[in-house]
Amino acid sequence: MYRAGIITSSDKGAAGEREDLSGAVIKEILETAGYEVAGYKILPDEKEALKAEMIRLSDEVRCDLVITTGGTGFSPRDVTPEATLAVADRNAPGIAEAIRAYSMTVTKRAMLSRGASAIRGSTLIINLPGSPKAVRESLEYIMDTLPHGLEILSGRGGECARK
Repeated sequence: MYRAGIITSSDKGAAGEREDLSGAVIKEILETAGYEVAGYKILPDEKEALKAEMIRLSDEVRCDLVITTGGTGFSPRDVTPEATLAVADRNAPGIAEAIRAYSMTVTKRAMLSRGASAIRGSTLIINLPGSPKAVRESLEYIMDTLPHGLEILSGRGGECARK
């Protein structure tokens, strides 16, 4: 079983002015797939707060996976990718690229997503868009491949080559 953390980046959500539907979708999908959700926070769109929670979930809670939702657009307050890359040890761009490529088959607006994916220590951090529909589409698209990446990252698996 993998441990996961969820961070919703939303000024209105953090202020209690909007229900966090996107974080709930992530939680539902992860738990259905057998992940333990070890942390779940709604934070305002503040880079330092987002960084601190990513660090806490990675280093203290020891999550294998941290998934964020929101803060990936063009608004000046959308800083989730910057927070993610600031705490990263290594970039893992293929996941964010795959999500965008798939999402482009649904809507051209997917090209406006700035979501990132990166590694901190042995934790994979993935940014998803803010809408529940886009979260579901994106996460369901990558869910079957995540366990293999997490196996390699955690040292539980070691062979990527296919015969």
